[in-house]
Amino acid sequence: MTASIQLQRAPEVQYLLRIADTNLILAQRIAEWCGHAPALEEDIALSNMALDLVGQSRALLTRAGELEGRGHDEDQLAFLRDERDYFNATLVELPRGDFAFTVLRNLFIATWSKLLWERLLDSTDAEVAAIAGKAVKEVRYHQQHAADWVVRLADSTEEARRRVDTALDDLWRYTSELFGADAVDNHALATGLGPRWADLQEPWIAEITAVFDEAGLALPPASGFRPTGTRGVHSEHMGFILTEMQYLQRAYPGGAW
Repeated sequence: MTASIQLQRAPEVQYLLRIADTNLILAQRIAEWCGHAPALEEDIALSNMALDLVGQSRALLTRAGELEGRGHDEDQLAFLRDERDYFNATLVELPRGDFAFTVLRNLFIATWSKLLWERLLDSTDAEVAAIAGKAVKEVRYHQQHAADWVVRLADSTEEARRRVDTALDDLWRYTSELFGADAVDNHALATGLGPRWADLQEPWIAEITAVFDEAGLALPPASGFRPTGTRGVHSEHMGFILTEMQYLQRAYPGGAW
């Protein structure tokens, strides 16, 4: 098996990896719906969204590797890091769940991603700004797709509404991590690389509230729970994701097809 790479944890590298890893791990979860979605159209839609997220992650991993300066490419950063060197939000590593769980999680992440990418259009890093120009168009569709389904399910049968309510109870506590603020975010703001995640919270709440109002849902109260995935400390689910995701690259390093 190929040994793990040693990551250089400069703040600008961590900032980009937080976004790239969040997209990459969510793509893994969404891809689990391939062949299992409730309708063929949704099977295709979810698979395409997973591919969008992989593409965004690839671009950011490449840029993070360039900034790190150790010659690590996108494949090494995606497949050869130890668990503590992944910085995704814990929300995306939670098990796939049912369809209501998936579309509600997609709504939370896509809304956050849209707000983030819109601000990254003005990044002082020209490469990051160029990545944002393409990504923001993709996540706007992701957000609309998820919002439409949340409204549709919440205003449907009793069973569908029950599943949405259950998903909301399960997911809400993890959203706080999308708006944490620390030295990594402060460095990004000071250098113009990108916004502090904390500054996205107010507009995120406003957009989620608009969807919830249409769906007849209420925002849950704030939770005292503080996930730590963006700092490299993950839930028990992360190891299983990495075992599956990394196996081929570690067993057959540098494989070409």
